[in-house]
Amino acid sequence: MDRIQRRIAVAGGRESADLVIKNARIVNVFSGEIISGDIAIADGIFAGVGGEYQAKNILDAQNKYLSPSFIDGHVHIESSMVTPIEFAKIQLLHGVTSVICDPHEIANVSGKAGIQFMLDTAMHIPFDCHFMLPSCVPATPFEHSGAELSAEDLLPFYDHPKVLGLAEVMNYPGVLNTDEGLMRKITDAHHLHRKIDGHAAGLTGNQLDVYMAAGITTDHECTTADEALERLRKGMYVMIREGTAAKELKEVIKAVNTRNSRRFLFVTDDRHLDDVIAEGGIDHLVRMAIEEGIDPVTAIQMASLNSAECFGLEGCGAIAAGYKADFILTDNLTELPISAVYKDGICVAVQGKLVNFPDGNKLPAPQALLDTVKLPALTIEDLQIRLDGPLANVIEIIPNSIITKHLITEVDTNSSLFVPSLKKDLLKLAVIERHHQTGNMGLGIIKGLCLEKGAIATTVSHDSHNVMVAGTSDEDMLLASEVISEMQGGLTVVCDGEVLAKLELPISGLLSQGTYEEVNEKLLKINSALKEISGQQHFNPFLTLSFLALPVIPEIKLTDKGLFDVRSFQHLSVSAGSAE
Repeated sequence: MDRIQRRIAVAGGRESADLVIKNARIVNVFSGEIISGDIAIADGIFAGVGGEYQAKNILDAQNKYLSPSFIDGHVHIESSMVTPIEFAKIQLLHGVTSVICDPHEIANVSGKAGIQFMLDTAMHIPFDCHFMLPSCVPATPFEHSGAELSAEDLLPFYDHPKVLGLAEVMNYPGVLNTDEGLMRKITDAHHLHRKIDGHAAGLTGNQLDVYMAAGITTDHECTTADEALERLRKGMYVMIREGTAAKELKEVIKAVNTRNSRRFLFVTDDRHLDDVIAEGGIDHLVRMAIEEGIDPVTAIQMASLNSAECFGLEGCGAIAAGYKADFILTDNLTELPISAVYKDGICVAVQGKLVNFPDGNKLPAPQALLDTVKLPALTIEDLQIRLDGPLANVIEIIPNSIITKHLITEVDTNSSLFVPSLKKDLLKLAVIERHHQTGNMGLGIIKGLCLEKGAIATTVSHDSHNVMVAGTSDEDMLLASEVISEMQGGLTVVCDGEVLAKLELPISGLLSQGTYEEVNEKLLKINSALKEISGQQHFNPFLTLSFLALPVIPEIKLTDKGLFDVRSFQHLSVSAGSAE
């Protein structure tokens, strides 16, 4: 009550504000205008916009634009490979002050302990890290993950102030067939009046109605404008995604117009740290949208107010009395160079440098999260793929997409064993179970990875995060898997028996214990090593590789149980027989 009374007094000019900003061009995301006037801030909240106010401190904006800061509507922090604290630092530098994150990556490895670690490390920093609880751990029964989470496991987490709802429901068959465990999770979210995110990859028509009937009202898997419009007509919020592997903004943005823009928001989903540093986060998507013809104020509205309203974040996403004083200052509304970032009325970044960011709260990861890679002893013979004929079922990559094509093609063999072909760009792929020492290993053939020599391996392998290895030779694939085991998770590039680069990710095999600067330095070395063994530069092989084990994204994937046809939801043999 005292704070509200003080804000009223500041708004009425009877008390001094903590900060008054003068000479700013204010981006009004309600009316779509650029307005002028003074702004008063008290206790981290906008107390007034456009009036005359007393102030303890005055900031001259020097005719800069003052815009709401940005909100990422759906992101997996683990894909940045740093802890929430380090993630927050780099996001703040790009004007992102709030995210809606889904920790299902670490949950698939470390269960409840993984979720708790993310919640704990996201507290007490100048950054709003909201959480949706993982709905599908494991994602499907067609692979081995490190944990299983029931509705009973998730229920206590709803008491946490950072938890908003239930994260992307990717098990469409489970919704359609009203799977009891999944229905319990959905019902709990409804009972508690929480949000439920969707994952409608490849769904259309009545299938979308199934999701809507369950109360699932968002989707971030649109790849075309037509898909976006279909979801919009059904009543969904459409999340426009531009990550590192999945790049759909340029196509999906074609669906946005002045009549429907309020139902669209921006998300990065999975974005590597080096891409955020080089290009940005949601600020990068705003720039792209403007380049594609979207009005700058509308693009900012999609990146702020729309996201806040979608997730019920009252008092967020706008410059208005009663709203959180989260904003940026910029000289140019089209190119968005960020001069300063304010969180709760306090400056946290100036000209690309952090200020007022606490050094504390660097909680150590529990030991249970630091011992998660348990691989069997492998030999060359374990990697052999035996075929009944020259035809094989092959995973074909679509660059910059997490969708794959199911290709049946003739491959090279020697004594009925598959032989990788650089000319045909057909390489060997392995997924090795690393959680329970089952000894499971799925083998497959991949087209389009464009490696010319060597091998790459990673424990970032959605969603179960088993070890994924691809390469041109069995010897290098074995070495790469050994390096991963020694590091207890991470990324590595090897060639001709030599380790060219590696990045240690010991926290659940997903996160580094280092700073974002240290991780970025090693990522740059990884990228340099990739150039030595690959002839392409137009997509990220590690991000592409990391989605090839996700059996809920069409058309064909590889799990530790073998090759998997997503359309029919069943495993199939690598061998496709003879050409006759």
